[in-house]
Amino acid sequence: MTIQQIIIVGGGTAGWMAAAALSRLKTGNELGITLIESEAIGTVGVGEATIPPFVEFNQLLEIDESEMLAEVGGSFKLGIQFENWGKVGDSYIHPFGAYGYPIGGIGFHHIWHKLAKGGDNRPIQVFNLETMAAYFGKFARTQDYQREDLPPVNYAYHLDAGRYAAFLRKYAEARGVVRREGRIADVQLEGESGNVASVELEDGTIMAGDLFIDCSGFRGLLIEQALETGYEDWTRWLPCNRAVALPCLREDGSPPPPFTRATAHRAGWQWQVPLQHRNGNGHVYCSEFMEDDEAHDILVGNIAGKPQADPNFLRFVTGRRKKFWNRNVVALGLAAGFMEPLESTSIHLINTGIDKLLSLLSLEGVTQAQQDTFNRLTGREYARIRDFLILHYNATSRDDSDFWNYVRTMQVPDTLTEKVEVFKGNGQIFREEDELFTETSWAAVMMGQGISMAAHNPMADSLINAKTRKEIDEMEQSIRFLVQHMPGHGDYLARYCPAKAA
Repeated sequence: MTIQQIIIVGGGTAGWMAAAALSRLKTGNELGITLIESEAIGTVGVGEATIPPFVEFNQLLEIDESEMLAEVGGSFKLGIQFENWGKVGDSYIHPFGAYGYPIGGIGFHHIWHKLAKGGDNRPIQVFNLETMAAYFGKFARTQDYQREDLPPVNYAYHLDAGRYAAFLRKYAEARGVVRREGRIADVQLEGESGNVASVELEDGTIMAGDLFIDCSGFRGLLIEQALETGYEDWTRWLPCNRAVALPCLREDGSPPPPFTRATAHRAGWQWQVPLQHRNGNGHVYCSEFMEDDEAHDILVGNIAGKPQADPNFLRFVTGRRKKFWNRNVVALGLAAGFMEPLESTSIHLINTGIDKLLSLLSLEGVTQAQQDTFNRLTGREYARIRDFLILHYNATSRDDSDFWNYVRTMQVPDTLTEKVEVFKGNGQIFREEDELFTETSWAAVMMGQGISMAAHNPMADSLINAKTRKEIDEMEQSIRFLVQHMPGHGDYLARYCPAKAA
C-alpha cells in the first residue's frame, strides 16, 4: 500500500517537529500531511532545554537561528551544571565540547591525568571552552571569530516549548501541512492487517491515513491504546515518577546564564532553564520518598522570582514502548517513552526519531525490515541514554535520605557497570556504536561525581615532553583568551536575537 496520507495525532513539540520535517517530503510527491490537535488538551511542554544536535535539526529545515530564538524567547546553552549530586555541596559542569583534544591518538583526559600525577594542579575544566565560558557567563558562536587557532563553540538552546511549537506550526502550514482542530473519539483498525485505518473525531469526522505518527503524549493514543504495544518499565533504575513545573520571573534583573542548572534535593532534583523573559523551573521526584506538597514547597523555595503560573503536576513511568514503530504507527516524543529531563534528551529523541523515520521511509509502503531496523536502532539509543542517566544517581556518596541510599546501592545494568569499571581501571571510555554521549560526557559525570581513574592509558606516558607541555599550555591560553574576549551572554542575546513580546 502506497503512502499518500500521513496523519499526525497530537501537536506540541513532537507533533510540530514531525510536521515541519515531514513537510519536506511534499516537494515532488503527491502526499497529504494532516496534524490533528485539540486546544482543549494541554501539552506537557516541560522540555525547554536542548542539546547540540537540535541546532542541526533547525539548520536542516533552513530555519534562521536568530529569528527563531527571538520568536521563542530563547537563549544559548553551553552545558549543564550539576549541584549536590556526588555529595551535598559539590558542583560540576557537563559541557557540550571536549576536554582539550586527543594527542597522539590518546584521549585528552589521559594526558591530563598523567600531568596531574606529575604535580600539574590545573583542573581539567580549564581545558574546556564551554565550561570556562559558562562559569563567566560569556557566549559567542564559532563564526563570530573564525580563527583556526581558537577552539570551536559547541552549543544548544533554551527555548519556550509552547512558542517553538507555534513557530514550527507556521513553518509547516506554509509548506502545505493541514492542521485539524478536534479531539479523537475512536480509532478504527483494519480487520486483516491490524493497521490503523482511520481516526474518528468527536464531531463524527473520519480521518483516514496510510501512516500515522503518534505524538499524543504519555497516553499513547494509537501506539498503546489502539495497538496495545506494551511498555518496558525502568522504574527500578530511574525511580523518579513525578514532576512539578513552575515558570518564574528573574526578579534580580540578572542576564540568563548560558547553561541549565540541575540541583539534587532529598528525593530527586530541580531544573532551572533560563530563557530571555523568564526561568523554566521544575522539581523531578519519587513519590515513594516524597509527597507532592513537599516537592512543591521545595521548588517554590528555590526559584529566582515570583511564579508566573499555577504549578503543573505531572506523573510518568520511566521506560519505553516495546515497539516504537508498530504496524503503520510510529510513536514520537512522550508516546514513545520517557526518561526524565535530566540530560535534556526528550527533544533530542524526537529529533532522532524523525531522522530515522525520514531515512527509512519509502512512500511505496511500509516494510517489516523498515520497522525492525527503526525499532532496533531506537531501542539501542534509549538503552545507552538510560545508562548515562542512571550513572548520575548511582555514582554518589550521598547517604542523607532513603532515596539516595536506594539509588546508590541499587543494582544497575551490566552495560553501565562495565563502563564504570573500565574507567576506574585506566580511564578508558568506549563509545558504543553511534551513542549520543561522548567520551567527555562520560568523563565529566564520572569525575564530577567522585569516580576517579586509578591509572591512565600507558601510551600517555611517552607523550609528555617539552613539545606536548607547550601544546597543552597553548590550549589553555587560547581558551582563556577567547573567554576574555567573548561578550556577556545577555549582551549577545540583546544584539543577536532579542526576544519578541509574548
